[in-house]
Amino acid sequence: MSSTHDPSFSAEQREYIAAIDQGTTSSRCIVFDHDGRIVSVDQKEHEQIFPRPGWVEHDAAEIWANVQEVVAGALEKAEITKDHVRAIGITNQRETTLLWDRHTGEPVHNAIVWQDTRTDALCRELGRNVGQDRFRRETGLPLSAYFAGPKIRWLLDNVEGLRERAERGDLLFGTMDSWVIWNLTGGVDGGQHVTDVTNASRTMLMNLRTMDWDERILSSMQVPAAVLPQIRSSAEVYGHAKGGPLDGVPVASALGDQQAALFGQTCYDVGEAKSTYGTGTFLLMNTGTEAVNSYAGLLTTVGYRIGDQPTVYALEGSIAITGALVQWMRDQMGIINSAAEIETLARTVEDNGGAYFVPAFSGLFAPYWRSDARGIIAGLTRYVTKAHIARAVLEATAWQTREIVDAMKKDSGVEVTSLRVDGGMTSNNLLMQNISDFLDAPVVRPMVSETTCLGAAYAAGLAVGFWSDISELRANWRRAAEWTPQMDAAQRDREYKLWLKAVQRTMGWLDEED
Repeated sequence: MSSTHDPSFSAEQREYIAAIDQGTTSSRCIVFDHDGRIVSVDQKEHEQIFPRPGWVEHDAAEIWANVQEVVAGALEKAEITKDHVRAIGITNQRETTLLWDRHTGEPVHNAIVWQDTRTDALCRELGRNVGQDRFRRETGLPLSAYFAGPKIRWLLDNVEGLRERAERGDLLFGTMDSWVIWNLTGGVDGGQHVTDVTNASRTMLMNLRTMDWDERILSSMQVPAAVLPQIRSSAEVYGHAKGGPLDGVPVASALGDQQAALFGQTCYDVGEAKSTYGTGTFLLMNTGTEAVNSYAGLLTTVGYRIGDQPTVYALEGSIAITGALVQWMRDQMGIINSAAEIETLARTVEDNGGAYFVPAFSGLFAPYWRSDARGIIAGLTRYVTKAHIARAVLEATAWQTREIVDAMKKDSGVEVTSLRVDGGMTSNNLLMQNISDFLDAPVVRPMVSETTCLGAAYAAGLAVGFWSDISELRANWRRAAEWTPQMDAAQRDREYKLWLKAVQRTMGWLDEED
């Protein structure tokens, strides 16, 4: 299979996979060749809507318009047409929740984003007698505002007329994969209303053992089954694109963004782990065909399911705020002018000057699941400068990674021997060194850092026979950089203790009535 620039191949013989990544801050389309290399990229940001503190929304109509634009843009940049594209893969921000009218295709409310905390009180009410673990055995998830199920319930309860319309069968629910696939495959004109096992496993409505919607949970959560998409595997042809620049091309994969990264990083063996450093950070470890229950504050989730092969599960640790903390330093504090500047500033000092920054801006995710926590900077003295704070900002991401890796070892008994990393923050070399130091393990970045899109492309390519099996995908994986630990063990332990002390200080900031 040639690359685009091999003159011995005519355009007709070139074949590619297009991956659409509908993310939290932007949508993009990447075209990949057979070697898993990027041929072209187009990307467009969408508006972040903050109606109240703790609330985050997106305009789904804007997102769909952007998706169409970036698909056309990526094809144009690659100088190819739909005839060169074998399949389309989809990956998406997970848990972001949308209801739309099946007859008009119009969203009935803005999408409620995964970071949104408006369902906190509802989650407490749902857990009233049993607490956070009420549905954990079936779903692998604690009751938290993070997941889609409570967000659906909130919309049905709080937007006038929605519950009646839902029960009549006039509304469809979807995470962003479902919205994109439905629109791609025709929308009101026969669009496929589907989701895949990875996205379904993040709704809190799917049973991890049966891979189907759980009727008992639906009735407890008061979500009518009529709104739900059909659950399919992560790699199969769901339908074909109708209209637009990809008209007629099979839509052949869907994976939540973190699972797509696990797949793109070729973590196909038990114990292989990847961490994606974006707005938040998500560390997933393959646990094989067994769902491992977590007692250490992690999520049990679906890793992927290829066609009719057995489901592969994963343990996941989610950190709410990592890259977002750097953005906050830039946009709200004005301490840096660009994200890249944080490393330059942090390198002007030797250490954090005793300061620790715990960014519990929307509560703490794994392994604590405390929505009553709020962010703090601890250990301040007059010695501390903005450079020390910059260093503390980077260390916050590294220490939170360490907490997740510790929890994974506790739950699975498997030691993470090296960590494969991807996402925008991996261009920060100081951060990567910090992570290696704090984990006391090598950190490895692959050549293609866009592993979410790559994972969606791989799954779609497998579904249509573009790649024959996962060994072919593994052969594509190439290392770009590696960091090895250089920190003294006693110093690591001392600083970890201080970090954990700072984390304790964030908890209980909000009272229940807040």
